[in-house]
Amino acid sequence: MDRRDITTEVILHTDVHQIRGRIELVPGARLTDFLRDVGDDVIAVTDAHVAAFDDTPLFRASFIDVVVRHVRIVTVVENLLDDTSEGA
Repeated sequence: MDRRDITTEVILHTDVHQIRGRIELVPGARLTDFLRDVGDDVIAVTDAHVAAFDDTPLFRASFIDVVVRHVRIVTVVENLLDDTSEGA
């Protein structure tokens, strides 16, 4: 089975970082349920691209753990609207 079949691409924001990568969430599953199940632990992120909040790239890693209590915003990349969408 292809790893992308059981992972979902997300963007996480902390107070100082933007992290784009994949989490072990079957595409179409509810992100809210995933976060509730993680609780106070860490989110394992694969194929991680980490940038400063001003978009300055900091590093890439095949795997990082993100401490849940530092996450302020998380979204599934597939749900993003482009900048030309009405109301943007």
